[in-house]
Amino acid sequence: MLGRGKKTAPVKNGAGVSNDPLRNLGVEEDEDVKLMLRGSSMVKVRSPRWQKRRTLKLLDDGVTVWCQSHKTSSRAKSQQSFSVTEVECVREGCQSETLRRLTNTVPEGQCLTVVFKGNRKSLDLRCQSDQEAHHWARGIRTLQERAENMTHKDKLNHWIYSHLRQADENHDGKMSYEEVQTLLQRINIDLTEQYASSLFKKCDRSADGRLDPGEIELFCRELLRRPELDDIFQRCSSNSCVLSTADLRAFLKEQGEDATLVHAQSLILTYELNDWAQKNQFMTPNGFTMYMRSKENNLFNPEHTRVYQDMTRPLAHYFISSSHNTYLTKDQLTGDSSTEPYIRALMHGCCCVELDCWDGDKGEPVIYHGHTLTSKVPLTEVLETISEYAFKVSPYPLILSLENHCSVEQQVVMARLIRSILGDKLLTKPLDGLELGCLPSPEALKGKILVKGKKERVVEQESLSCSSDLSSSEEEGSRTEGKQKTKTPHVSKLSPELSDLVVYTRSVPFKGFEQAAKKPATEMSSFSESEALKHVKESGKYFVRHNNHQLSRVYPSGQRLQSSNYQPQDMWNAGCQIVALNFQTLGEQMDLNQGRFLDNGLCGYVLKPAFMCQPNATFNPENTGGGAGHRPVLLTIQVISAQQLPKPEWDKPSSIVDPYVCVETHGVPIDNNKKKTHRIDNNGFNPRWDCTFNFTLHVPDLTLVRFVVEDHDYTSRNDFLGQLTLPLTSMRTGYRHVRLRKMDGSSQAPSSLFIHVTITPCQGSPPRCPPRLPPLSPSRSPAKAMAKKP
Repeated sequence: MLGRGKKTAPVKNGAGVSNDPLRNLGVEEDEDVKLMLRGSSMVKVRSPRWQKRRTLKLLDDGVTVWCQSHKTSSRAKSQQSFSVTEVECVREGCQSETLRRLTNTVPEGQCLTVVFKGNRKSLDLRCQSDQEAHHWARGIRTLQERAENMTHKDKLNHWIYSHLRQADENHDGKMSYEEVQTLLQRINIDLTEQYASSLFKKCDRSADGRLDPGEIELFCRELLRRPELDDIFQRCSSNSCVLSTADLRAFLKEQGEDATLVHAQSLILTYELNDWAQKNQFMTPNGFTMYMRSKENNLFNPEHTRVYQDMTRPLAHYFISSSHNTYLTKDQLTGDSSTEPYIRALMHGCCCVELDCWDGDKGEPVIYHGHTLTSKVPLTEVLETISEYAFKVSPYPLILSLENHCSVEQQVVMARLIRSILGDKLLTKPLDGLELGCLPSPEALKGKILVKGKKERVVEQESLSCSSDLSSSEEEGSRTEGKQKTKTPHVSKLSPELSDLVVYTRSVPFKGFEQAAKKPATEMSSFSESEALKHVKESGKYFVRHNNHQLSRVYPSGQRLQSSNYQPQDMWNAGCQIVALNFQTLGEQMDLNQGRFLDNGLCGYVLKPAFMCQPNATFNPENTGGGAGHRPVLLTIQVISAQQLPKPEWDKPSSIVDPYVCVETHGVPIDNNKKKTHRIDNNGFNPRWDCTFNFTLHVPDLTLVRFVVEDHDYTSRNDFLGQLTLPLTSMRTGYRHVRLRKMDGSSQAPSSLFIHVTITPCQGSPPRCPPRLPPLSPSRSPAKAMAKKP
C-alpha cells in the first residue's frame, strides 16, 4: 500500500508515521522474514485423518501471518490470521498431542506447533522441509522479540500504518476522501461530515482530492495530537513556548520523580529531537509529547519489573502464583487435557501447577479430570513439558501439586518418571544446613522442582495419621456438611518411591489451628474455597498466623463445573500462599491474579506485607478499623482520556465504540469499591472524560487497583475493551499512562488510558487535587469534540 508509493524521509520531530514497518522492526534484511513474506505451502494438521494444505504468509505489516482458507463464516475469517504478538511460543518437532500421533509417519523436523496466548487452539503445521520449518519457527520468534521491544511511539506508528494500508483500497499509495472515511471507521472515530471534510482539505495541500504520502503524514499528525498533553505543557512552561530545565525539574518534582538537573538534561537529550532546543537545553511541545508517551511515564513502577524483594524468607512468607487443574483447556466435564496449558501457565510465571494422576491403560499414569469426559494426556508428556518450560520465566522453585489417584504399581512408575525426566531439577532431599522441619527460601530453592503430596511418617506411633492424608480432590469428596468421614483402619496405599519424593511440601489434613501450630512448617493443608472463606470470616487472625507458619493451598469448589473462579483476594487477605485458580478461565479473577504477580519481576513469588509475617500476628482482614496493617490513605485518580481503543472482534467494521472506564479497588472487605465514568459516544480513538474519583483505603499494602474499559451497549451486555490490574504499592503518582491489556493479559498496544494519581496519608483532610485540565474546544481537537451524537 503506502510502501508502493514514494517514501517520505524520516521526520526529525518524531511525529511522523513511518511507512516501512519492516524497517521499524529492523528485519528488512532478515532471511527468515524474507521467506515468510514470500509465503509457504504447508499442511495444517488436526488429526491423523484431518490434514489440509494451507498457504501461510507474513503480511507487509511485519506482525500479521495470514493463513489461506476457503471458509466464509465471520468466526473462520477471524481465525485466518494471527499476530506474532498473540503467540505464546513455537514448538519445533512433534511435541503437541496431535503431532505426536504422526511421529512415525512424518519427518519430525518438518513439524512445528504455534501455541497461542489465551484460549485459542494451537496451530499444528507440517512444512515441506526441515529448513522451512526452522525458518518459520525462528522468524516468528525474531518478530515477537522485535515487536515486544518496540517503543510506544513505534507501536503507535505501526498501528496507524496497518490501518492506513487496509484503508487504501486501490493500493496506489494515496488516500481519497472516501478512503479517509474508511480509515476513520477503522480507527474507531466517527467525525461529523463537516469536520472530516475540513481536515481532509487542510491536509490536501496539492488540492487534487487525494492525499499523497507526505500529506497522509500531516493528516496522521493532526489525528494523533494530544491536546491534554499540550495543556500540561502550557501550564508547566514559563513562556508557553518551551520547557527550560527549571520548568522540567518543577514538573518532575510534581510527578514525584528524580528532579535533579542531570536527570532533566538527560530527558532532553533522549526525547528532544530539535537540534536548537537540545543544544540550549530546552524541551519543545513535540519533545514533551514524546517523553509523556514513553515508558518513562507508565503507571506501573519500572523498579518493580525486576525482582527487588527479599527472596531469603521462608516459603510461607510469599504469595505464590498457582494454577488449578492446569492440564485443562476448558471446563472440567468435557474439556481437553493438554500439555499446552502448562506452557501458558509457566510462561506467565506460575510456580505451582497441578497434576491429576490416574492409572493409564498402558501401564503408565495419565492426567485428566477423573470420572468425566475430559481427554487424557500421558504423564510423560506433561513432565517433559514441565522440564522444558519450568524456569524459562522464573528461576524460583516450582511446586508440583500431585493429585494421586493411581494404584501402588503405577505410583512406582510415576516416581520413576518424575525422577528420570526432571533429573537434577527435582529436589529429593533436604537442603544442607537447614534445620529439619523448617521451610527454605525461594532463593535457596532456585532452579528446583518440589513435589507436593502425601508422605509416610517414619515414626511408628504416628503412622495412623497417614490414613487421612488426602489430596484436594479426596478432601472435597470426603466432607459431608463440614464433617470428616469416620476413619477406617490404616492400610497404606502410598508407594515408598513416591513418598520419598516429598521433602518440604507434605500434604496433611487440617485439624485446627492449635494442632497445626505444633506441627513442622513442612506440613501443609489444602482448603476448598468455602472452607477457606469460613476460616477467613470466623478466625481471620488465627488463619493469618497459621499462614505465617505453614503453606496453605486453596482450590475452587467442585461445583464449578464450567471451571469458573472464586475471588482470590479473599484468600490473600488471610495470607494464603497457594491460591489456585483455573488459568484457562479469563475474567476479573484472573485479572486480579495477574495483577498480584505483576509485581516483583513476574517471578511468581510476592513477599507478603510484614504485618502478616509475624508468629503472633494480630492482623484480622475482617476487622481493619485499626491495629496491624491499618495505614489508611486517600487515593485520588483523575481519568483524563484514552487513546486508540480497540473494537470488539465481532463488531462490524463500520461500528464505533461508546467507551467508559471503571476504576475498582480490591483488598480487605472495607476497601472494596468501584466507580465509573460517563460514556463517550462514538469515539474509541481519543475519548476524554476528566472524571475524578476518591478512594479511602485502610490496608493499602493488600490493595489491587483495576482499570477496565468497556463499550456501552443499549441492548446487550457491555463489551470488554481492555484492562490493567496492579498493586497499589506498584503505582506511581502524577500524570501516567495505563497500558491496557487484552482479556488474556497480553499487550493491547497502543491502547492506553491517561490519568493523574495522588496518594496521600489520611489525616482528616483530602489531598491537593491535580490541576484540572480545561475543557477541550473543538478548534483544538483533532477528533474528539466533533464526534457525531447517536
